[in-house]
Amino acid sequence: MPYVTVKMLEGRTDDQKRALVEKVTAAVTETTGATADKVTVFIEEMPKNHYAVGGVRLSDQ
Repeated sequence: MPYVTVKMLEGRTDDQKRALVEKVTAAVTETTGATADKVTVFIEEMPKNHYAVGGVRLSDQ
């Protein structure tokens, strides 16, 4: 039972997330042989003030 976690900054539309889940599921089924009903995809969205690069939060750029 494959589990996939996608971590990304918030701001994507429901349509974009739906397409992401569909394509990730397809990639996992093609590469592992698992059936789509066994693939679980988690989307974890982070606000820009919870993410920093080089000591600077993205919300401060």
